[in-house]
Amino acid sequence: MDINKIGEFGLISRLTADIKPVQPATLKGIGDDAAILRYGDTALAVTTDTLVEGVNFDLTYAPLQHLGYKAAIAGFSDLYAMNAAPRQLLVSIAVSAKFSVEALELLYRGLKLACKHHRVDLVGGDTAPSVTGLMITVTAIGEVDPAKATYRNKAQKGDLICVSGNLGAAYMGLQVLEREKKLFEEDPAIQPQLDNYGYVVRRQLKPEARRDIVDFFASSGLLPTAMIDISDGLSSELLHICTASNVGCEIHHHKIPIADETVAAAEELFLEPLIVALNGGDDYELLFTIPVADYDKVVGNEDVSIIGYVTGREEGCNLVTETGTRIEIKAQGW
Repeated sequence: MDINKIGEFGLISRLTADIKPVQPATLKGIGDDAAILRYGDTALAVTTDTLVEGVNFDLTYAPLQHLGYKAAIAGFSDLYAMNAAPRQLLVSIAVSAKFSVEALELLYRGLKLACKHHRVDLVGGDTAPSVTGLMITVTAIGEVDPAKATYRNKAQKGDLICVSGNLGAAYMGLQVLEREKKLFEEDPAIQPQLDNYGYVVRRQLKPEARRDIVDFFASSGLLPTAMIDISDGLSSELLHICTASNVGCEIHHHKIPIADETVAAAEELFLEPLIVALNGGDDYELLFTIPVADYDKVVGNEDVSIIGYVTGREEGCNLVTETGTRIEIKAQGW
C-alpha cells in the first residue's frame, strides 16, 4: 500500500494502533501533542519534531538562524499545547558536506536564541552525516502539574472553541516566498520584492510559540478542557480534538481571526483567505476549548477569539458561512 493512500494521520494510526503503555509513569502516550510522564508530584511533557530540507524548509529563502529558531519553537509549541512549561531541549542534526562550520553556527545561534526567550536549557543531542542535505530533530522536555495537563480528548458538548492570535499568515508567507523563488530561478538578476509582505513572511520564517497564552491561563485561573497547537491547519486540528473527544463542532466564518496582511496577500495571489486560514499551517497558535462558565475570563483578552462551540458527535463538524450555509469541515492540512 502506498502511504499517500492513507495519509500522514492514517499512517500514524496504523503504525501505533497496538501500542499500549505498560509503565505506571506513562500518563499519556501516543495521540497528543506530547507524552506526559509522571515522576513523583510533577510530570514531564516530552515531544519530538523533525524538519527535513526540501520538505519542511527550503534554504533558498530560509536563513539558517531563523530555521534554528523555528525548529525550537515547533517543540515548545507542542509543550504549551499540553499546558506545560518548556525546560530542556535536545537537538540532533544530520548534515551534508555542503554546510560549513559557520553555517551550522548560524543554525545554533537561532536555537540558542529561542531557548533564551523561552527560558530553556539546550542540554544535548547528536550529529550525523547526511548524503543530501540537512535534517533537524528536536526533543523538547517540559514540566506540568499532572492535574493541569491539557489533552485533546476532554472537550465537552457546549464548550466554547477558542483560538489565539490569527490564522493563515504563515501559509501566505510561504506562498510569497515560493513566488519570489520562482521569479529568481527564471531570472537571477531579479531581486525579491518583500517590502509589502513583512508580516506574513515573518510568520513563516520566524514563528513564535504562545507562552503568553499559557501564562494567561495561569493568571486567570483558566484550565482548557482540550487544547492543541495549530501546526497543520485549523481544520485538521479541530478534527483531531473532535475525534479524540468523540464530539462534533460548529465554527463561524466571521469569527475566524485573519490578519489584514494575510487577506491582502491572499487576494493578490487569488486565494480565498478563509481557505488559507482553515488549511494553512505553521501558525503555531493554540486552539482550545473552555466551559461556557469561563466565557468572562477570555472575552476581555484581545488575543483570543471565540470561533464556535462543541456539539454532539452526531451533529458532525461544520463551518457556518456568512450566508448561514453549513459546510462539513474536512482536513486538507499542511
